[in-house]
Amino acid sequence: MLIVISPAKKLDFENQAPLKDFSQPLFLKEANLLINDLKKCKPEEISKLMGLSENLTKLNIQRYKTFKTPFNLKNSKQALYAFRGDTYVGLDADTMESKQVKFAQDHLRILSGLYGLVSPLDLIQPYRLEMGTKFSCQGKANLHKFWNEPVTNKVNELLDKKKVLINLASKEYFSAIDLKKLNGEVITPVFKEKKDDDYKIISFFAKKARGMMSRYIIDNELTDPKDILSFDRDNYKYNKKLSTPSEPVFTR
Repeated sequence: MLIVISPAKKLDFENQAPLKDFSQPLFLKEANLLINDLKKCKPEEISKLMGLSENLTKLNIQRYKTFKTPFNLKNSKQALYAFRGDTYVGLDADTMESKQVKFAQDHLRILSGLYGLVSPLDLIQPYRLEMGTKFSCQGKANLHKFWNEPVTNKVNELLDKKKVLINLASKEYFSAIDLKKLNGEVITPVFKEKKDDDYKIISFFAKKARGMMSRYIIDNELTDPKDILSFDRDNYKYNKKLSTPSEPVFTR
């Protein structure tokens, strides 16, 4: 199985990663092209494009200016430890041992507006560029169209061996993959909370649960999609009544 998750706005480049192993982003050339286009934008354009405050606009413009290759452990950090949003709280990468990190490196990918598709140990530099940003770049109308072909092709290459894609990414990021051209089965777990007499998706909890599901697959080295139905962390349980084969629902 191949797992895909979203990146996070919250980043940690202050603390050192717990290991020195790393890999390089596959689409670094494309990332450089995007950075060069972003450098041409005026501050007010960046602010409007991404809905940023003045301070965040200045921060990200500075990030674009200091973006530099080649990546190394002095100017970059492994993606698995750099992202710190809700999904990564659930993933809890800091507590992974080398065996778990190796499985993640083989079976987990992070979709990214700047880097396209990232392996856990790929080095990245701090950035802000969400996949849903309506940024016209390199002759493409937006980032979804920019990344559609290369990301879909790479995912298909990985699926040639793994066959099943476990989608734990948000709709914004997963839409960068062309499902019509995908050569594999897609399973999208859904996480719901009980509210009164109904079950509802609550964004904060769903994001964290996606990370916990990713970690569950990694910890147990799951390769059969049926095994994810046993997921029971943080009081979640598989709800057969609400589920379909392609969208298993977990409730609590």
